[in-house]
Amino acid sequence: MTRFLLVVPPLVGHTNPLVGVAHELTRRGHRVAWAGYPDQIRRLAGTDTTVFACAMPGAEVRRPPRLIGPAAFQFLWEEFFAPLAELMAPGVDMAIGTFRPDVVVADQHAVAGALVAERHGVVHVTSASTSAEFVDPLAGMPKVGAWLDGLLAGLRSRLGDPARTGDPRFSPYGILAFTGRELLGDAALPHERVHLVGPAIAPRAAAGAAFPWARLSPDRAKVLVTLGTANADAGGRFLATAAEALDRLADRVQGIVVDPGHTLTAAPDGVLVLDHVPQLDLLPHLDAVVCHSGHNTVCESLWHGVPLVLAPIRDDQPIVAGQVVEAGAGVRVRFNRVDAARLGTAIETVLDPGRGHRSAAEAIGRSFRAAGGVTAAADHLDRIAARHPRPAAEPAPGR
Repeated sequence: MTRFLLVVPPLVGHTNPLVGVAHELTRRGHRVAWAGYPDQIRRLAGTDTTVFACAMPGAEVRRPPRLIGPAAFQFLWEEFFAPLAELMAPGVDMAIGTFRPDVVVADQHAVAGALVAERHGVVHVTSASTSAEFVDPLAGMPKVGAWLDGLLAGLRSRLGDPARTGDPRFSPYGILAFTGRELLGDAALPHERVHLVGPAIAPRAAAGAAFPWARLSPDRAKVLVTLGTANADAGGRFLATAAEALDRLADRVQGIVVDPGHTLTAAPDGVLVLDHVPQLDLLPHLDAVVCHSGHNTVCESLWHGVPLVLAPIRDDQPIVAGQVVEAGAGVRVRFNRVDAARLGTAIETVLDPGRGHRSAAEAIGRSFRAAGGVTAAADHLDRIAARHPRPAAEPAPGR
């Protein structure tokens, strides 16, 4: 039996990939615990999940909706990820001291997990929920890169082992990357221990009201519009545009719009507008997805062979959108400028079998399934734990 501690930020898209991995590790007889935000982790991973609570920001950090590019990147690290590391560190320290993990699996943006683990001398593995970090998004912005290096060095001096070097977002022991070469293209990987395992597709805990399956039309193509869980503040205009575009195509397309922020005050009768959808359950029934290029939504769609219309907003999303377009599995529109006519044309384009987007998505889906997903991720963690056993003088106590 091996003990794994999973450290995640309070972000659904960063937690979901590890939920299936945790279940697989438990199925193999290992002990698994989490460090992070208990309410969210238990909602996603199950109410009986062992969670060590970490302090979280007292108020939600809201970026100005139109803040993009380097300014958005710096804002995110300076105002959210770096303060989050400082807040989470005591909880991670408590978790390591109490649970005595053999391996810490730290999300790439929950750097407290990596830094506190290295201070304790515990092997840590990176969980990378996006492929964007592997194409060096700061290569053309050396000043921003130097600024981030300084910020991470300061965090290490306070939270980690000051004698260590290297970027805490890329563990030297191994990186679980929930993506595939088909999206990365020819990009060089940080080192040979990056494991491209594909998306982590596994059952999730139910959330929200039941989906109205009986309302799905058997005679029309079905198109989902979703902007993920963190873009309600920026998505009102786009969702209204999408609803209008889908209404214009209503004779042959059924639109399903996810609107958790209730921004649509008047939706067309022919468009389903819901607070939440069971995305993994719904994807096999879809013909296209319109989204913000969030990595999880993109990879889950492609895993099911569903082509995409991509409207990136910020962060890694423009990079992910570019990867999908380059792979031939989708088309890109401008989030802040697209109108209903252009969005409707984009939807029709990916639905047209003659354009090849569906076949490209299906090919990527086959490669993702071959990568192994949660099983491959658990296999790599087993091997890493076997290569770096905890010293016998420090046995893990029983519960």
